[in-house]
Amino acid sequence: MGFGGTSLLTLKLAALPSPSSSSSFRSAFKPLSKTFLYRNSHTPRPQLPLFFIKNFSASAVHATAPKAPKVTSPVEKGVKPQWKAAIDFKWIRENKDDVAANIKKRNSNANLELVLELYNQMLNLQKLIVTHRKQDVERLRVERNAVANKMKGKLESSERQKLIEEGKNLKEALLTLEEDLLKLTDELQQEAQCIPNMTHPDVPIGGEDNSTIRKMVGSPREFNFLVKDHLQLGKDLDLFDFDAASEVSGSKFYYLKNEAVMLEMGLINWTLLEVMKRGFIPLTTPEIVRSSVVEKCGFQPRGTNTQVYSIEGSDQCLIGTAEIPVGGIHMDSILSASVLPLKYVAVSHCFRTEAGAAGTATRGLYRVHQFSKLEMFILCQPEESDFYHEELIKIEEDLFSSLGLHYKTLDMASGDLGAPAYRKFDIEAWMPGLARFGEISSASNCRDYQSRRLGIRYRSSEPASTNPKKGKGNLSPAQFVHTLNATACAVPRMIVCLLENNQQEDGSVVIPEPLRPFMGGLELIQPKSR
Repeated sequence: MGFGGTSLLTLKLAALPSPSSSSSFRSAFKPLSKTFLYRNSHTPRPQLPLFFIKNFSASAVHATAPKAPKVTSPVEKGVKPQWKAAIDFKWIRENKDDVAANIKKRNSNANLELVLELYNQMLNLQKLIVTHRKQDVERLRVERNAVANKMKGKLESSERQKLIEEGKNLKEALLTLEEDLLKLTDELQQEAQCIPNMTHPDVPIGGEDNSTIRKMVGSPREFNFLVKDHLQLGKDLDLFDFDAASEVSGSKFYYLKNEAVMLEMGLINWTLLEVMKRGFIPLTTPEIVRSSVVEKCGFQPRGTNTQVYSIEGSDQCLIGTAEIPVGGIHMDSILSASVLPLKYVAVSHCFRTEAGAAGTATRGLYRVHQFSKLEMFILCQPEESDFYHEELIKIEEDLFSSLGLHYKTLDMASGDLGAPAYRKFDIEAWMPGLARFGEISSASNCRDYQSRRLGIRYRSSEPASTNPKKGKGNLSPAQFVHTLNATACAVPRMIVCLLENNQQEDGSVVIPEPLRPFMGGLELIQPKSR
């Protein structure tokens, strides 16, 4: 896809040699180049009908003729068409009551009436253009030829200048028409992209407090000594340095030290291998992406109270989650149905402004500006997305159960869903130092909300009909994939859980057994000798 005159080349991951002991590892590392039928070389943009202008310019701009003022296209005038989501406006109009009700229960500020009004205006303008374009273009072509023929003869300079001005006016007439359509379409897109995804019928209605518990695992550990929070444990065990990080980077940054570094690495490597066993392809991702990709995934990089860090003077942002670069890996592609589902697990740093966050619940590692995270991402056929949503939450629950955590799985209420999510399950783990549950992961089914913006479709290998004729007409129509994402491990909050739940009376912390092989066999974090 092209941005600002720069083309993104197709990324191909070479197949890696697989250990003989792991068939899942072999299946995970297939070349990405085999997973799709083709990839568009650029983003489709509205094409201005300028075929007659090119010929006119070749005749009119003569070496002896006075130089006419330049007529600029809408793009050159600064009316740059933004990326366009494949939003089904017809469906929205036909189901406007359901869409309006959904906007209300999602507490969204989307303006449906304005979207429908702009859509009708666009349809009317398109009809006008379709009705009159042929005759207008033909009329302009005739007049253009007349101007060109007259200019071939000997003319007074004043008459020649007059003809040049007439030609320029003819060009501007059509450009103005195209500019109006471009502006209207752009405004429609901007407004329509605020409309949230539809909502699963089983999602509870209301704010976060209306979310329902799907599952409760374990019970709070009973301590016979005074419980410390992770900040005090980190200080006593020399695991963090928030003060130095505050001087170097600002508040909500931190240094991990000693065993905390080993714990982070252990969590990452253990989680990665566990998820790979389920057939996920491991990735590391870019951590700076184009703002348009952030928007296509359903985030607002420059909105009010945005969680996204934007890079000043560029069209780039720091990622808040690997969901964004992984979502973009197949942008503007048509995948073969035979390769679906595509399952990825991505390791990345994440960066969030945490605008509006305050209070004791945000102290320490619980809410920070930079952290490591493993994110699962699935692209699948529409009829399979509910199944894979359940699979994602099951993987999360298995991981957290293996670490001995007490947690609950929530079906999040409509008012707590982000715009892309059709349904979202959160997992909250018990944190003794906070004396409450804290969110450690989420799993969202976004259906085709993101794929319509990212341009990710799939096509069945089966022919569209029994027509024996070969060619594109015999291909089945491409459909939008469904996308899902889920947190496998948000490292800082996992560290909070493990330190607080596994603390001992002597101030030490027990390392969960699954992590020990990934931490050099370490079983216990002990206070440092003075």
